[in-house]
Amino acid sequence: MTVHEPSFVGVEESWDPCSLDMERRYRLGSEVASLSRSNSSEKSDTLDNLNFSFRLTRSLFFSMYPDRDNPWRMLAVSPTDSFSMNVTDFRDNALLKLQVAGPFAGGLLDLDTQEYILVQVEQTEQPGQRRRRAQLNNFYSARTDQMQLTKTFEMLSSDPIAITIQAFLQDNEVVPLSMTHQSLYVTMETQVAIAGVILAGVYVLIIFEIVHRTLAAMLGSLAALAALAIIGDRPSLVTVVEWIDYETLALLFGMMVLVAIFSETGFFDYCAVKAYQLSRGRVWPMIIILCLIAAILSAFLDNVTTMMLFTPVTIRLCEVLNLDPRHVLIAEVIFTNIGGAATAVGDPPNVIIVSNQGLRREGLDFASFTGFMFLGMCLILLTSFPFLRLLYWNKKLYNKESIEIVELKHEILVWRQTAQRINPASREETAVKCLLMQKVLNLENLLRKMMKTFQRQISQEDKNWEQNIQELQKKHRITDRVLLVKCASVLGVVIFMFFLNSFLPSIHLDLGWIAILGALWLLVLADVQDFEIILHRVEWATLLFFAGLFVLMEALAQLQLIDYIGEQTALLIKAVPEDQRLAVAIILVLWVSALASSLIDNIPFTATMIPVLINLSQDSDVNLPVKPLIFALAMGACLGGNGTLIGASANVVCAGIAEQHGYGFSFMEFFKLGFPMMVMTCMIATCYLLATHIGLGWNV
Repeated sequence: MTVHEPSFVGVEESWDPCSLDMERRYRLGSEVASLSRSNSSEKSDTLDNLNFSFRLTRSLFFSMYPDRDNPWRMLAVSPTDSFSMNVTDFRDNALLKLQVAGPFAGGLLDLDTQEYILVQVEQTEQPGQRRRRAQLNNFYSARTDQMQLTKTFEMLSSDPIAITIQAFLQDNEVVPLSMTHQSLYVTMETQVAIAGVILAGVYVLIIFEIVHRTLAAMLGSLAALAALAIIGDRPSLVTVVEWIDYETLALLFGMMVLVAIFSETGFFDYCAVKAYQLSRGRVWPMIIILCLIAAILSAFLDNVTTMMLFTPVTIRLCEVLNLDPRHVLIAEVIFTNIGGAATAVGDPPNVIIVSNQGLRREGLDFASFTGFMFLGMCLILLTSFPFLRLLYWNKKLYNKESIEIVELKHEILVWRQTAQRINPASREETAVKCLLMQKVLNLENLLRKMMKTFQRQISQEDKNWEQNIQELQKKHRITDRVLLVKCASVLGVVIFMFFLNSFLPSIHLDLGWIAILGALWLLVLADVQDFEIILHRVEWATLLFFAGLFVLMEALAQLQLIDYIGEQTALLIKAVPEDQRLAVAIILVLWVSALASSLIDNIPFTATMIPVLINLSQDSDVNLPVKPLIFALAMGACLGGNGTLIGASANVVCAGIAEQHGYGFSFMEFFKLGFPMMVMTCMIATCYLLATHIGLGWNV
């Protein structure tokens, strides 16, 4: 989608469209991705009152403004018939948001050789004075699907506005269009500032664990919707629901059900013992093996799917070895994000890039993109393992307590969570909850006695690992082989369909549908009688968190935050001298993409930056090749997910599963390891891009 930046050009009555120099803007919807986990903490009464007052204030702001009522108007234009209308209900210092939908094609407009549609907005300040005009135009193509273009015009007075639509075509054909307009009462700079404050507020809630991350995303969504209501662009409930990416939620739900049934077979315990045997009792070889396998799988599977399969295995393995699972899980999810960037199907930003028709016309296809990214990610992986070992140099991976005490603490936590999840709606449920709480008290008393007699010792790597293997194999084995065969068959078909979906466009099943159908198929084969047990294993808080995140990201996009980042990046590139412009552009795009993707969803950011970079490369005054910029965007968007816990969807899913098992990690725990890894990997990616594009002249 191509959208031009709002600007008002003061001209005389005679106006030449070719002389306008207008900045381009772009916007696209949002999708997934990625978020964080916060441990529950005690809040004071004062803080609770402040939170309540804050939420109440936002609710009042949201309820004071009605939903926007801007119905679409159907019209038709041709080379001989144009369309015009006057807008009179306009207030001082307002913005006019204009949306036009029709058979448009993206790209840089050549007014001399190509067919196009011209939308002109004109305002006369006073009778007899000069008029102000601005335009929104794009290619016309009868062979493309419907595309919606959006542009916001700044009006400097309350005088009437004239909107004119003209068709400049070679043939005398009629073009059907639809159009709607709306008045906004806040300037673009103010909208961006409001969006920045809201995003910063959400991060404060998550970083300092003031509320749970799910509640933080929901509060941020409400604040963003309230801001849209204040500026006059409050969306309806139907529109807000459409912002949620149900394909991602369906993928998460289906895989959660599959993993929940799979865990009943004892397969994860068996894999943990095999990994321990393969590493011969040594911790770091085992961690490297797990990270390497996770990176390889995520290059071909979705990152979320990889972590949903690996997290239970890792947790069980760490429990067997008396390791702290948090550090191992963080390392795995970091390498999952790195591996996902290696291919065109491993990460959603890469999928968006290779699916773009404009980039395909520039010669960027699946094979060339995967070849270049795969080579770069291999280099990054080779340097990441030593750096990971350096980051973990002073960290105690082993628990500082005996395995008996660690298991007892974990058992207490599990029993307490089980008791808290029981809703005492009947006498029997109340009695069961009381029995569970009594069991928790008895275990806590036993724990206190064990702690009094325990001499704290730090565990060392097992010397008699062969003897331990024999004991572990007797204790942790496959418990239900029939169910294991059913689960392995269904999961194998699901993963195979994931591959086919990536390479065969003729299969009209999205990832969400494949996961849901696989879950239903396994539920039937496994003959699950108590369905509520499976539903209790689903991470509902994580699903709600993603839903709130989708609404938040789309609302921030409506507040022009993502467009503003893209515009400022383009302006900085244009300001650089021509002999240094390509090198500076590569560095700027890579690091801006990495930092932005660690804070906001990388999917709408990638979709917004692609047309920015395409038009920037086609600008004769800039004279930059598009491929180096796109590779810098892909590496930055994928590697930036390691910067924060909410930077990638896989991070959030891993944190949610770990929390369900009693090993949740906070935003800061992930940040201390993930952000240095992001900086190091982006530095290696910068060197790789500069060496290949500037030094060797690839893709230039």
